[in-house]
Amino acid sequence: MTAFDPTLTVAQDLGLREPTVRTVLKLLSEGNTVPFLARYRKEATGGLDEVVIGNIESAAKSAEAFDARRQTILQSIEGQGLLTKALRQQILACTTKESIEDLYLPFKKKRKTRASMARERGLQPLADRILAQPSRGEPQAEARAHIGGEVPDADAALAGAKDIVAEAINERADVRAMARNLIWSHARIDSRAIKKTTEGQRSAYESYYAHCEPLKAIPSHRYLALCRGEQEGLLKVTVDIDRERLAARIAHQVGYRRGSPWATLLREAVLDCGKRLLGPSLDNELRGVLRARSEEEAAQVFAANLKGLLLAAPYGRHAVVGVDPGFRSGCKCAAVTDTGQFLTHTTIHPHTRKGNDAQVLARFVLDHNASAVAVGNGTAGRETLSFVRDALKQHSVDAIVVSVNEAGASIYSASEVAREEFPSLDLTIRGAISIARRLQDPLAELVKVDPAALGVGQYQHDITPRLLKDTLDRVVALCVNRVGVQLNTASAALLQHVAGIGPTLARRIVEHRDAAGGFTSRKELLKVKGLGPKAFEQAAGFLRVAESAHPLDNSAVHPERYALVATIAKSLGVPLARLVGNASLVSQINPQHHPVAGALTMADIIDELQRPGRDPRDSFTPPAFRDDVNTVADLSPGMVLQGVITNVAAFGAFVDIGVHQDGLIHISKLAARRVNNPHEVVTVGQSIKVKVLEVDRERNRISLSARDA
Repeated sequence: MTAFDPTLTVAQDLGLREPTVRTVLKLLSEGNTVPFLARYRKEATGGLDEVVIGNIESAAKSAEAFDARRQTILQSIEGQGLLTKALRQQILACTTKESIEDLYLPFKKKRKTRASMARERGLQPLADRILAQPSRGEPQAEARAHIGGEVPDADAALAGAKDIVAEAINERADVRAMARNLIWSHARIDSRAIKKTTEGQRSAYESYYAHCEPLKAIPSHRYLALCRGEQEGLLKVTVDIDRERLAARIAHQVGYRRGSPWATLLREAVLDCGKRLLGPSLDNELRGVLRARSEEEAAQVFAANLKGLLLAAPYGRHAVVGVDPGFRSGCKCAAVTDTGQFLTHTTIHPHTRKGNDAQVLARFVLDHNASAVAVGNGTAGRETLSFVRDALKQHSVDAIVVSVNEAGASIYSASEVAREEFPSLDLTIRGAISIARRLQDPLAELVKVDPAALGVGQYQHDITPRLLKDTLDRVVALCVNRVGVQLNTASAALLQHVAGIGPTLARRIVEHRDAAGGFTSRKELLKVKGLGPKAFEQAAGFLRVAESAHPLDNSAVHPERYALVATIAKSLGVPLARLVGNASLVSQINPQHHPVAGALTMADIIDELQRPGRDPRDSFTPPAFRDDVNTVADLSPGMVLQGVITNVAAFGAFVDIGVHQDGLIHISKLAARRVNNPHEVVTVGQSIKVKVLEVDRERNRISLSARDA
């Protein structure tokens, strides 16, 4: 048997050219990574980006898994001696999981059923008569011929025959396909309260106590909410099917003849099939499909939010003081250098006692030449932010004060990564360090935290863990490789996401770096134990060595193109070092004079030579909250405020406006035009001007509009 080739299936599913897909799959099979192919093999891939190449890889795996299931089914039926040529062709022609499982259903090994017991009693011929719908015959008379043993009378014989008919109908692939389409097109999802909250209390599921909407139209976030309510025992969720309509369609499909003396029996068998077998089976199947679709959509929302968070504008290489706020235990302050190295810490208690905390903080900032103070936005965050601003202003300290999202900081503080970095420090000090580093470089610090703990998901706890992990791993890898990594300062947690490296090599790189006192070139990577030519090929272009004497080692130009760039510099009559970063000289390069690289690759090289090692992220702009708005009580309808997008869901976007409670911009209020997907117009970390529409102080809810601001 020849090996399965998923190329055609993947090309059709994704709407891509077959030769391109074949090339990408071949390159992936040779051990190339998605980021490497997207950046350094553009001629071969036709310029496909990381997302499309990743989709090709995922689609190929799905197609291979589907074919493996197909082969298992063929072997099973063949082993029973029942695989005909026509059936083999039908199975080979299947393109969906549902269609292939429908064909396999009659051949599956079953536990004892009502139909199998009826067959054991010799009632199959009677069932055949019902299915044939002859124009003649007397059912009761023919049934009496089967009386005996466990069949006491004609009614029992006919009942058993109907059980056989019901199961036979349920196992017909054409009937199941028709019923599936009918249910999906016309059924409704229905939810009812099982257990309501007591009077005076509110529940997140109140709006679903008597809810009904089309099955095919329910949004992913709403279906996952229903599933959670069902799991918690508060809701009963069902698929509402028009069973009479379904029965009529099935009866027509299986040959129901109104004038036949056997018509009533077939009608009864059809109704029984719909109620007892087909209906529940398809109900579970379609709810499973809906669940999978909802989880996939929720995972993509999470991925888009995580991407926005990871690619948030970095403050850059500046010394920073991080503050982990607290009321009773005080505020832990940690100073870090411009490269994120921890220096020292102190604690102030501005909220519980009067003293010289303002002076202590100002002196701490000055002593460590910090140009910014990063304040966590958790408990006491807003109050601490105000205190820090006043303290620095009072003592004429020239440093900006920035509120930093500290979601997941406590998880990082207690993690193995944090213990390895700072084994002798208290958890809260580790948190303050992380807050400072998040301001300097969100990507480098946030990769140390499980993405699920960052609070940018939509029902992430309802998503299958494997799906969530695979989706988020792809996003993290995309972001890390798009930005690039400084080899001599990156943590192992960051390095492991670089193409071709992984956790083991990342640790070895750090160990080698510590032992050797740093890397002086990209080439030195080959001295790391276990890092061979293939890993070097995949990773080198994404790693920067600012300390290298070779000017291209701190750029995104791959070492495999160093000779080409040297030739270009020679053709211009200048040293290589003078060409790199010299826009005037770079503008003189004629790509057509260097066809060996290809047009797409040459365009990337020229762009990189103009701005070597450029950071694709936006420039940093600190958010500006109003000093007189600190709590929900300070809000009133009509206010126009500056905020920061903290989360984007299918139904809108959540915004931090500096009052400890995020407001919601409903999707209908995001823009003047109709918005189908909030990610079209907003992203996590984006600064945005909003207008307060409504403040529900009792429920702590804030309704905002970006359209009217």
